[in-house]
Amino acid sequence: MTATAPESRNVNTVKAACTAHSTHDIHAAPAPLLSVERLSIGFRSSRRQPPMPAVKGISFDIAENTTVALVGESGSGKSVSALSILGLLPPENAVIDATSRIIYNGHNLLELSPGAQRRLRGKDISMIFQEPMSSLNPVFTIGSQIGEVLRLHLGMSHRQARARSLELLAEVGIPEPRQKIDAYPFQLSGGQQQRVMIAMAIACQPRLLIADEPTTALDVTIQKQILELLAELQARHRMAMLFITHDLAVVHDIADQLIVMRHGEIRERGRTRQVFSAPQDSYTRALLACRPSLHHRPLRLPVIEDFLRQADSPSPQTPQNDSQERQRGITSGDSVILDVRHLSKSFYSRHGLFGQREFKAVDNVAFQLRRGKTLGIVGESGSGKTTLGLTLMRLYPATGGNVLFEGRDLLAMSAAEFQHYKRRIQIIFQNPYASLNPRFTVGQILDEPMLIHGIGESAAHRQQLAAELLARVGLPANAAERYPHEFSGGQRQRIAIARCLTLKPDILICDESVSALDVSVQAQVLNLLQDLQDEFGLSYIFISHDLAVVRHMADEILVMHQGQAIECAAADTLYRQPQHAYTQRLLSAIPGSQTDGDSDLGSLHTIADLPGADNLPA
Repeated sequence: MTATAPESRNVNTVKAACTAHSTHDIHAAPAPLLSVERLSIGFRSSRRQPPMPAVKGISFDIAENTTVALVGESGSGKSVSALSILGLLPPENAVIDATSRIIYNGHNLLELSPGAQRRLRGKDISMIFQEPMSSLNPVFTIGSQIGEVLRLHLGMSHRQARARSLELLAEVGIPEPRQKIDAYPFQLSGGQQQRVMIAMAIACQPRLLIADEPTTALDVTIQKQILELLAELQARHRMAMLFITHDLAVVHDIADQLIVMRHGEIRERGRTRQVFSAPQDSYTRALLACRPSLHHRPLRLPVIEDFLRQADSPSPQTPQNDSQERQRGITSGDSVILDVRHLSKSFYSRHGLFGQREFKAVDNVAFQLRRGKTLGIVGESGSGKTTLGLTLMRLYPATGGNVLFEGRDLLAMSAAEFQHYKRRIQIIFQNPYASLNPRFTVGQILDEPMLIHGIGESAAHRQQLAAELLARVGLPANAAERYPHEFSGGQRQRIAIARCLTLKPDILICDESVSALDVSVQAQVLNLLQDLQDEFGLSYIFISHDLAVVRHMADEILVMHQGQAIECAAADTLYRQPQHAYTQRLLSAIPGSQTDGDSDLGSLHTIADLPGADNLPA
């Protein structure tokens, strides 16, 4: 588990300190640190074509020592706006309107020379990018990468830069900085990589820090640590911060001002708590309502279109969640379709000259999956959730245990015997773009498994089946002629689901299948999975680190920690009365707000902060 930052404090406490320091600034209404005025950006595919608008005349200010959050779905123009501040848009196809202005320290940043922009980037204004592994150079140590910033902008010697890098690593909570400074990015966990990116961003004590989706790919406890760290660093260094995200729940406790964007336009702005308590725009209300709740399960999650359709009607009304809740749970009459007993999976690495070291990724796990029900599997990154799913599919060879499917042990079958059962157990991977063949059309992607397993009387029959499946998952028939890269993330995930359905499986393993999707697209996919379960009686193993999503989907929940199953109970029981200390701490680390208004918008916690953390299982 990633260590928390030293002197870690609750985010609310840190924000209170920020507010106390800046009260006189608010009353005096000082000139903003940065002003974005009438920013319009377009992109063109060729010089002969007019640019397609991505940002449409937006304006906003960022005051000193405050946090402004830009919120919206993918394609809303958030990241494009942030990149324009630093001059990082591709000059070959990005077109910024001549009337646009970004004023910082009395200068229009859009008119600076490339040399002046380089001197500004990293020193006065710095940025934390979404994916640290893509931003960090894999062939340089983290110490050399932090040191490069210090040498370029502050003129430090190598020795001075190394000493300052050690201080920065300690400041952002990297454990054992003297050892980690010579480590390469791949040797760090995801949370530690993000902390290194933060250390690089604050190295020159910038006046403005831009954080572009810095917690999207992190599990709930690491997310809380990063949010708390950013708030503490802001209070300590009195930075302004532009925080970009698609998840409103993340920014509730960290942002002073909130700006909601859609299709390149600002739909709503205001003080954060005011927007949360009384959102004025239908799109903002939709973003708040699309996220699953920990306290009730509507029959269907609302989606963005529901709200916008109502807003455009002659007598607009805010769509409400179904008053009737979806009933979930296990009864004595539910038959067991999959019985997992003492399942183990170990990986081995060389240790010494002749020895080897064993790592138990899955350690003696047992559970039962009922027919037509959903078993949720939760835990932090590295807990063994994905390895468990891949081992059930025999994509990893098990090192012990039994997996009984209708009484037959899948692990004891020969490859020829298991071929038949491959049809009945399918998996939806987290990244649909990586799991779909980019050289195949969607029609070929759906045709391939049917051809391998002898489904369909002819090519024409398989084509008809593929068209029916595409319609079933909400895609047009002409999607069969297109390639995966021509679809959005949510559409690609629908294609992956359709591919699984070609074989008419009994069990679907959903491995973080909605974690990378915007809240509205996520709601659409979750509704689709529920519809398919109701229609075909599918059984789901739903793997996720998003506890609200699992609560919405699951009948039973299995909690994993360091490869072990430490608690399993009905979903309602586990969320209401968790028995194990780790489960209690995991639930306490959920983002501090449930934005549907049915939960206290309280403080953010990490597992390591809470009493009894030292007693967690080793």
